[in-house]
Amino acid sequence: MRSVRLTTAALAAVAVSLPLTAVPAAAAPPDHANAKHNRLREAAPDDLVIGTAIAGGGHHDDQDYPDPFTADHKYRTILDRQFGSVSAENQMKWEYIHPEQDSYDFEAADAIVDFAERNGQQVRGHTLLWHSQNPDWLEEGDFSDTELRAILRDHITTVVGRYAGRIQQWDVANEIFDGDGNLRTEENIWIRELGPGIIADAFRWAHEADPSAELFLNDYNVEGVNAKSDAYHELARDLLAQDVPLHGFAAQGHLSIEYEFPGDLEENLGRFDDLGLATAITEIDVRMELPESGRPTHAQLGQQADYYRRALRACLNVDGCESFTIWGFTDKYSWVPHTFEGEGAATVMNDHFVRKPAFFSLLGTLKAAE
Repeated sequence: MRSVRLTTAALAAVAVSLPLTAVPAAAAPPDHANAKHNRLREAAPDDLVIGTAIAGGGHHDDQDYPDPFTADHKYRTILDRQFGSVSAENQMKWEYIHPEQDSYDFEAADAIVDFAERNGQQVRGHTLLWHSQNPDWLEEGDFSDTELRAILRDHITTVVGRYAGRIQQWDVANEIFDGDGNLRTEENIWIRELGPGIIADAFRWAHEADPSAELFLNDYNVEGVNAKSDAYHELARDLLAQDVPLHGFAAQGHLSIEYEFPGDLEENLGRFDDLGLATAITEIDVRMELPESGRPTHAQLGQQADYYRRALRACLNVDGCESFTIWGFTDKYSWVPHTFEGEGAATVMNDHFVRKPAFFSLLGTLKAAE
């Protein structure tokens, strides 16, 4: 593990600078809101990349606004200035990038990678093997095991190979365990039809397509030490014993202030670090049950800021935690209200791109890092 970067004095300074009422929800950002000294990517230590998901696809397709990434200039400006890496929220998932069996659609994914390169950002590829958001032709097709295996190999080879040297990290196997730590043998078409050995093959094929990319396991509710993260720890040990090119373990970090913060997050990341794996927090947001007004209270914003700060501290305190990605930076485009009824305000900026205490808790924690 890397030496602890945050001194007691530095942490105290961060806490003092962030009273619960520090940044009212409706406060207007100052003219220098995106000055270099107020940018997350500039404040981050050299061995940590601060990222965000690029909104698009998924629930956005059902909204009354145009595609955020291509249509919202202010959104793109903040995306460039504040973040050192980007992840495709939906645009690299099977249903978007491989909509028909014999054809791929790379337009949206290409635009994201091109944007990142223009702005000196890294890219996290998301995702290659998952039980969700697969196209109908795949889920409803009548394929033999041999055909299905060939389909997955072609997909991984084609997609990863297209961006070889341009995408630094890939979520290869995504959400393959249920909450009890059992493989999703019913939901996941690949594991159900081809057996658990297909997980190792997916990593091998991805590595063949781009030997320079770091390849990750990725899931939610694995922030702490529990049955699910135990299952990933056992799987990681098994894959490494087989010399499978597994390079990292990622906890998504979809948190809620209605539940306790996973206080053993650092311990959990540390045990994967002890295996020689990189670790990452890949999709963090912190949702809350909203009052009737639809606007969070100062107390809620303060608790949210504390959760973001504690998650970032855990990452900073683990040597191999090299990537910290928030799952969208503005409530305007957050997936949370469309998935969790009555909940929202999960990101670090409100609908008008006004920075919340959560933003400043991340910025202050990064600046306090040694």
